[in-house]
Amino acid sequence: MHKLKSYYFLLVLTVFSCQNYYQSDRFKNVFRYNESKGITSLDPAFARSQTNIWPVNQLFNGLVQLDDSLQVVPCIARRWTVSNDGLVYTFVLRKDVYFHDSSLFPGGKGRRVVAGDFEYSLGRLVDEKVASPGSWILNGIDKNASNHFKGFVALNDSVFQISLIRPFPAFLGLLTMQYCSVVPREVVEHYGDDFRNHPIGTGPFQFKYWKEGEKLVLVKNPNYFEFDSNHHRLPYLDAVDISFIADKQSEFLEFMKGNIDFLSGVQSVYKDELITKGGKLNPKYRNRFVMLTHPYLNTEYLGFLLDSTSEIGRGNPFKDIRIRQAINYGFDRVKMVRYLRNNLAIPAVNGFVPLGMPFFSDKPISGYSYNPDKARKLLQQAGFPNGNGLPNLTLTVTSDYLDLCEFIQHELEQIGVKVNIDVSTGAKFKDMVANSKLIFFRGSWIADYADAENYLSLFYSKNLSPGGPNTTHFTNPLFDQLYDKSLKEFDVHRRIAYYKQMDKMIVDKAAVVPLYYDVAVRFTQKD
Repeated sequence: MHKLKSYYFLLVLTVFSCQNYYQSDRFKNVFRYNESKGITSLDPAFARSQTNIWPVNQLFNGLVQLDDSLQVVPCIARRWTVSNDGLVYTFVLRKDVYFHDSSLFPGGKGRRVVAGDFEYSLGRLVDEKVASPGSWILNGIDKNASNHFKGFVALNDSVFQISLIRPFPAFLGLLTMQYCSVVPREVVEHYGDDFRNHPIGTGPFQFKYWKEGEKLVLVKNPNYFEFDSNHHRLPYLDAVDISFIADKQSEFLEFMKGNIDFLSGVQSVYKDELITKGGKLNPKYRNRFVMLTHPYLNTEYLGFLLDSTSEIGRGNPFKDIRIRQAINYGFDRVKMVRYLRNNLAIPAVNGFVPLGMPFFSDKPISGYSYNPDKARKLLQQAGFPNGNGLPNLTLTVTSDYLDLCEFIQHELEQIGVKVNIDVSTGAKFKDMVANSKLIFFRGSWIADYADAENYLSLFYSKNLSPGGPNTTHFTNPLFDQLYDKSLKEFDVHRRIAYYKQMDKMIVDKAAVVPLYYDVAVRFTQKD
């Protein structure tokens, strides 16, 4: 899944210009960060993980991009139109976008990007020989459209067209993903698989040096086509310097010494040093560091298997909606976030779609708040007064969420619901969830694109796992009808109304147990 942190990193790069010396090249603005998990490829066709997405986002561009409100705005495409039936997207390209300089271009200078480059780039994305993990983005294109190459075609150097099989209003959001970046055919075909470490794109930075596991350097593209509101050419920075220190303690020490400008996320090795119990920056560091927080499109939840047809589902207590609702009412999300996440999350007392989603979050729906008395009443109505007679429930988790689940276990015990916790490994856990082998499990969903449909698709009956993301096997004809209607609705406000009806239905049916909506946390040096 694509994680939407890529935009925020670009924001940090452009806003927080660090005044640092850079090796022998003095008085340069260099942004230095560490990637502890390593980078496996600089080829956008393989920009699957956040670690790859960040540098790829600096090297490449696509037709469209996200602004600071997560709205789709022009990039290499200066404008576009969508046909009345929502099936044909026609993009008109800018004429001032050039690939980075390369000896493979005539004269060694970057050549202009034309529509044929997008035809090649998207064709490469769906090429089975390339085996890009992002090929799913183009599953909805009409490969049989007349005069089209695999559902997309360059009508001339400046006009690019994509045809879909059926309407999908969130399609533009898919095109903002780094998978859809434009690449030059002559360079890709020259390097083959080695394009991963010989990237030539159009982005604000260009490739300079990479010694895997040690250092990656990107330098300013002096011919970048974007300008800020004051007509200053972007980017502001001269270079990006990426190190690969695997140990989080060592990474933190480098940040404390000023050798790294940026830390992402909250790690246990420095959480209590940098952050107060209330989720604020430790006052003693206010003159040295800046702490940045904002909603991150990720919902953490507990999932139920609602399918009673499988062997594991027979005798499933979660088929009773009152049991699912009792669990939702039976623990305090606010207290859980305060003590276990230092308030660096938003308690999920609304629906499944997280706060921060464009348009959707203006008037959030009401979800579950802590109400143990109501939980006990629901258990009694279900025939299990004070939990008597209710079998022990097994909740399967990975070790990194054990503290949360132990808190929930303790809280639910107070209303008579006994929970056993089974800790599983990451790969095994994912396989069991995807193949409906767990009756009660911890889950999370990070947005692939900034549209609420991305979250609601998890409950569409045609998306049942293992073929789709509906791992709870929730099925509801009315939900499916609303979902189908939303796909045909291009008026954003009417579409959001459908989305909210669906999200309210997920709450009312207690299809899952939303825990919290994640918050992105970053630290930068004061300069």
